[in-house]
Parts: sequence; structure tokens; C-alpha cells
Amino acid sequence: MAEAAAELLERAARRDAALEELRALRVALQAVPPAALRARLSEHHLGALFGLLAVNDREQVSACVSILERLLQALDPLYVIQNLREELQKGLLHPDDSVKILTMSQVGRIVEDSAAVTEILHSPELLRQIINCIGGEKIAVAKEAIKSLSRIAQSQEGLEALFGSSLLSDLRNVMATSDVVRYRVYELIVEISSVSAESLNYCANSGLIPELIGELTGEDVLVRATCIEMVTSLAHTAHGRQYLAQQGVIDKISNIILGAESDPFSSFYLPGFVKFFGNLAVVDSPQQICERYPVFMEKVFEMAESQDPTMIGVAVDTLGILGSNVEGKQVLQKTRSRFQNLLSKIGHQAKNAPTELRLRCLDAISSLLYLPPEQQTEDLLRMTESWFTSLSSQPLELFRSISTQPFPDLHCGALRVFTAIANQPWAQKLMLSSPGFVEYVVDRSVEPDKASKDAKYELVKALVNSKTIAEIFGNQYYLRLRAYLHEGPYHVKAVSTTAVEGAE
Repeated sequence: MAEAAAELLERAARRDAALEELRALRVALQAVPPAALRARLSEHHLGALFGLLAVNDREQVSACVSILERLLQALDPLYVIQNLREELQKGLLHPDDSVKILTMSQVGRIVEDSAAVTEILHSPELLRQIINCIGGEKIAVAKEAIKSLSRIAQSQEGLEALFGSSLLSDLRNVMATSDVVRYRVYELIVEISSVSAESLNYCANSGLIPELIGELTGEDVLVRATCIEMVTSLAHTAHGRQYLAQQGVIDKISNIILGAESDPFSSFYLPGFVKFFGNLAVVDSPQQICERYPVFMEKVFEMAESQDPTMIGVAVDTLGILGSNVEGKQVLQKTRSRFQNLLSKIGHQAKNAPTELRLRCLDAISSLLYLPPEQQTEDLLRMTESWFTSLSSQPLELFRSISTQPFPDLHCGALRVFTAIANQPWAQKLMLSSPGFVEYVVDRSVEPDKASKDAKYELVKALVNSKTIAEIFGNQYYLRLRAYLHEGPYHVKAVSTTAVEGAE
């Protein structure tokens, strides 16, 4: 088979190769492992195939792209950059997007190879073409270009190449293409900045990070909404948060939230600004953030208490994020009855709101109620129990009724709530005293699909792994749960059949 492919390759390498020969080669190559091709490949073959892309014939281009995809897999990335540099540059300029995607995937391989990536740094023209690809219409090409440039910038030499040369003006020229492309460049800059304090320094000194912040705090409400997502990504790193604090950005965001009352267009950017603080609280300290920026907590409660489903959704997400660790839970507990009343509203929404908001409520409830075993003090267990009872007059029945509905997402969401509380003694007692609840947990027939079976299995696992389960549930139920866990999520009981004489 390799012999036949080699012969076809030789024929296709002639500039006047017929389309039939290219089709035959494409089929032949699928049957040959890439490693078997390596010894028979030369620059002559590859150069000729790249040359065949320079035609206005979509079928020929498509056949050549498929062939080159297969052949290039067989080659070391270092070989590709050393011997096919010019072809790669032409590929990035090609009018057909499939050729650009093929070329960018090779660039992706090269930048992931420690030996090959330095070769790209000595190819300013190729780097320029990669930068220009950010402005391409095809989002797949732009995304691959951003990913490759971000990888290149992970070394000192890469940072110098991008920010210490004329390539910075190329980045700026691409930014001028459109608003969409400008945000793509900001996305790249934030990705690079997130790697290290030194990377952030380069991006800040280039003027691009200050420009992003300028747009965030500017007057255009739609631009604010887009920029806050990128600044939130920057805040995920300690050096990013430090930079934002030093530049007064966090204070500015707080002041914009404060002034949102009088802004009729605040609904465009307010969700993103509130999420920013929610994320900040989790990666930093919920208590410090909520004490330093009280407007954040106030705004979350206001949004949750409003009638606007969009605002309620953002507030519920944020409360889930904030209450995902013990310090955040304690911050919420300090608001006393206000949060307890809010839980009642969240429980009501989990039952009655449109499906998407119901799911967000269920996820937030799971996050708020979960307590790791090592943090289960008496006070915290009392707190989660009181939160659970605040959700509804009969919270266990509320979630059980949701879990029996024929909507897999809601079914799994309710099971995740049970899983969140499954290792807490008060919840185990509640489950045991609820008629038929344990039978429901071990009943496999109520899980119609894989996601539901997996979710039920996680609930069983959480129960079995709890230290108090055997004592509270008793031996009989505990052993049934253990058997369920041992059999796995997809176990099906064998049904014995008896042969009847004379039956067909």
C-alpha cells in the first residue's frame, strides 16, 4: 500500500497533475500510517503540492489540502518550519480559508515544539502573517492565530519579538480593522498578560492594556460590557489583580456600579461588572472584597430581589460563586434575614421560573449548600440546614418533584442539590424520614439517560463515602447503597428466562 501511495505521490508532484491523480492519492494516503510515509517524502513533493494550491479550482485545492494534512502529520514540526517557511507564508495569504486553516494548524504544531518555536521567532514575515490572520473573517483562523501568538509570547524572546519590534505596529494596524478584531487583539493581550508579571509588564508598556482599561471605563455602554469580560480574565491571576488595584481599576468599577442607578443603559454592563466582583471575591477574599466594596453585595441583593429574569440570573450565579467557599458563606450569613428571605425567592424560582433560570438556581443552591467534610463544624452545619429549610416549606419534596420531571437538565440539577447535602448528618436524617426517598435513590429505573445515571451515581457515592451514613441509615440501606456503588452507574440486572416446551 505504501508503494502505491509513493508512486501516486511522485506523479502528483508533477505540476500538471490531473485531478483524478490527486483524488487517487488522497484515498491511498488514508490507508497508509503517517510514519510509513516519512522516509518517502521530500521537499520536492511537498513544494509541488503547495504549488498546486495556487489555482482557482476549489476541488483541486480541497484535494491538495486533504493530502497535505495527511503528509504533514508525518513530519517533525522543526522540519516543517526549516524547509517549508515560504510555503507557510503563502498559505496564510491564500484566499481559501481551508488553506489558511491547514497552515495555521501547522503553525500551532510548530509553536508547541520547543525546538521549532525559536525558528518562528527568526521569521518576522511569518509572524506578521500570523498577526494579520487575527483580522480574518473566518473565526477558526483568528482563534488559531491568537492561540499561536499567545504560545510564542511565553518566552522572553517571544515577548521581545512581539512587543519590542515593528510587529507591535502590525498588531495596532490589525486592531484598526473593526471593533470585533480590536477585541480579538485585546483577548490575545489578556491571555499573554495572564502568564506572568513580566508578560503583563510588556503588555502594559505597549499601551494596549491601558487602552483596554480606558474602553472599560469609557462612556460606550456596549464596549464596557465586552471589555469587562477580558478584565475579569486578567483578575484571575494574582499579578493581574495587583495591577488592576494599583491602577485604581477596581475602585473605578465599584464607582460605575454605584452610579448605575441613574444610568438608563446600566442593564447592558451591570451583569458583567457584578460578575467581576463575584470572581474577585472567590480568588481573593470574599470578606475583604465585600467589606471594601459594599456596593457589590448591595447590588447583588437588589438584582436578586428584582423582577428582571436577566438580573435575577446574574445575581443567582454570583451568589453561587460567592458561597462556593466557607468564607463566602459566612459573609452571606452575616446579612441574616435578608439572605434567608432571598433563599425563599431562589427556591420559588427553582420551581416556577423558565427552564434556564431554574437550572441556574439549582446550580447556585448546590454551591451554597455544599460543605467539605473537614469544614463541617456544628455552626456551619446549623447554617446550611437553616438555608435549606428557607428554600421552601418542604424543600426535600421540592427537589424530589423537580428530579422526577422528564427534563434531563432539571433532573440532574435536582440530583446535584441532593449530592451537595448528602454528606451532612441533618440531610441524611431528613432523607431517611422522607417516605420512599432511599428507595428512590437506589432505583435505577428512574434514570433514563447517561447524564442522569452519572448524576445519580455521584449522589450514591457521596452518601456511601460519608462517615455518618451507616449509623444514620442503618445497615440494610447502607449495604444497598454500597452494592449500587460497587455495580457502577450503568448496571443492568440480568433477567432470567424460562424455556417453555413447544414455544417458538
